[in-house]
Amino acid sequence: MRTESSIKNLIFSLGGQGVTLLLKLVSRFIFVRILTSEYLGLNGLFSNILSLLSLVELGIGPAMVYSLYKPLALNDKEKIKSLMRIYRIAYNIIGTIIIIVGASITPFLSVFIKDMPNIDNIGLIYLLFVFNTGISYFYVYKKSLIEADQKRYIATLYHAIFSVLLTIIQTVVLIITHNYIAYLITQILITLTENIAISIKANKLHPYIKEKNVKKLEQKDVKSLTKNISAMVFHKIGSVVVTGTDNLIISKFIGLVEVGIYSNYLVVINALKSILNQIFTSITASIGNLVVTESNKKTYDIFKKVLFLNFWLYSFVSICLVVLFNDFITLWVGKEYLFDLSIVIIITINFYITGMRKTVLTFRDALGLYWQDRYKPLFESLINIVASLILVKYFGIVGVFVGTFLSTILTCFWIEPYILFKYGISQKVKEYFKVVVEYSVITIIMAIITYLIANLINTSIPIITFIIKILLCLIIPNACYILLFRKKEEYKYFINLIINILYKIRKKGKKE
Repeated sequence: MRTESSIKNLIFSLGGQGVTLLLKLVSRFIFVRILTSEYLGLNGLFSNILSLLSLVELGIGPAMVYSLYKPLALNDKEKIKSLMRIYRIAYNIIGTIIIIVGASITPFLSVFIKDMPNIDNIGLIYLLFVFNTGISYFYVYKKSLIEADQKRYIATLYHAIFSVLLTIIQTVVLIITHNYIAYLITQILITLTENIAISIKANKLHPYIKEKNVKKLEQKDVKSLTKNISAMVFHKIGSVVVTGTDNLIISKFIGLVEVGIYSNYLVVINALKSILNQIFTSITASIGNLVVTESNKKTYDIFKKVLFLNFWLYSFVSICLVVLFNDFITLWVGKEYLFDLSIVIIITINFYITGMRKTVLTFRDALGLYWQDRYKPLFESLINIVASLILVKYFGIVGVFVGTFLSTILTCFWIEPYILFKYGISQKVKEYFKVVVEYSVITIIMAIITYLIANLINTSIPIITFIIKILLCLIIPNACYILLFRKKEEYKYFINLIINILYKIRKKGKKE
């Protein structure tokens, strides 16, 4: 049951993300053709400012999903109703605070921009960003109930449908009006509509949550929930500061145009993260169910398998980024939007290191281990800001990304697995570090080999060169990994899993 739920979640997630990514690429292509690079920079900058305001959310989301695992497994409707009432009130307050606080920053926008661009109505544009972020918290709390119930594929399907709708409408609006404000108003309307739609669906799946006779949450549950949320405040700070300050520092010390250039790379990075994250978020609820019902030994066995999958996926994608990133940007939006290879490499390294944390974080979320490393994000944030501010003066944009790298290596890389293994899985963490280092060395070697071979390809037609490089990226690392790991237990597990899935699909097809 857990495996089937995870697979269903994954199929819908990957399908939805794939369609959304394709449309986003088309939309961004049209965006850079109609509007200037300064609009791109403004888009990236305001998104970052609003991501900092999401600190108000205090990490309630992950704590909410975790708190629902057990009552859902036990079909404890009364506790679910009590929890949902608390979340509704909390999210309505959060959305309102974000709108008020965000709007109050409007007079100080020049502080974040080195050279103010010649764009009309910057204040209004920013307020539209604020309002879109604020209303995204209304109605959305019920989405967590669907995800915790191992039905993430439903939420993903809804999000994919509305993302496709948003991209199409925004693109049409931009082509017809050439108006960025109309473009943003469209986003607000679709955001609100999606949240209402997912709320209605949650009511249909769990009609009892609409009942008025809601009991107060027991004191022990309130204490547990408060503890997890208070711990998640620190985690939220770390996440927001590390991911949300890069564009602010680039805008302040280098320029808004560079923010625009980076935003194109960020579109690709975030799209890839979203696709890969679906794999781990699709199995989080199943792992949450696993740790409630199974032994530590079984949990550790699944952990090793997920880690192996984690490595293969992020290693392969990272190699593709090193080899293909600048070729893709050139074909997509043009050579004028390129970064040097050194910048591409450090962006990719950060992508890989963050990605390799996914297994640990997935199990941490499933086990609810937020309290034990609550101070880690504060050190991570401090290192990130200080290192980036110092290094940007000497190395430019590369320095900003090196600051992010240092903050991750000096904190998250070792603290997160240490906490998980000590308080959750109860195994020796030394084996984990040994495996991760081994995987990382293999990734570096394969990236160098693939890049050197792919770099020999240079036809007179850029798209042909790009296609050949894609084929090399598909063949070289994956063929080598099959040879290296063909006898590994985790490899055999996934091969058998794929065979079983294909067999079931074939069997079902014959019956129909």
